[in-house]
Formats: sequence, C-alpha cells, structure tokens
Amino acid sequence: MTLDITDPTTWSPIDLTGSTVKVKFRQVGSTTLTSTITCTPVTPLTNGNVLMPWGSTDLDGISGDYEGEIEITDSTGKVLSVPDLLKFDVRAEF
Repeated sequence: MTLDITDPTTWSPIDLTGSTVKVKFRQVGSTTLTSTITCTPVTPLTNGNVLMPWGSTDLDGISGDYEGEIEITDSTGKVLSVPDLLKFDVRAEF
C-alpha cells in the first residue's frame, strides 16, 4: 500500500524504537519557543504513542492561543516534523 496524505486508511503508526519525540510550543504569531517538551514513549514502541509530560512552568506565559509542532528524531538522526500544528488555548488561572 502507498501512503496517501489525504487517505487515512493508508496511514500507519511510526515505530519509535530508538527515536526521540519533542513538542515545540510557542504563542501563535511568534517565532520564539515558549517550551520544548520531550515526550515519553509508550510501549510497545511500534504503536507510535507517546505521553507529553507538562512541566510546572511550561504554561507560565501569557494567556492566549498557542501552537505546538511535533518533531521526531529517528535512530539515524533524521528529523521528521508533523505538518499539522497542535492548537492550544491557554486561559488565565481562576
């Protein structure tokens, strides 16, 4: 089967064995990163799942709209970025 970006039935998980997954987090409209979060792989690594552990200061910025880019560095050092950005709405604490 050939991967077709417009057809989810052709998609399959990425084997994360030997890989590092990070989420780069920034405010929408900015080029300055707010945080870079290293994800924790979930076994089995062949399923391509990770947990994103938020740190105690990762959301200490200004409330508003943020976006995140998923970056995967595989075991050979090749860097892959997911083209769709994650969207976050960070609100003020109540």
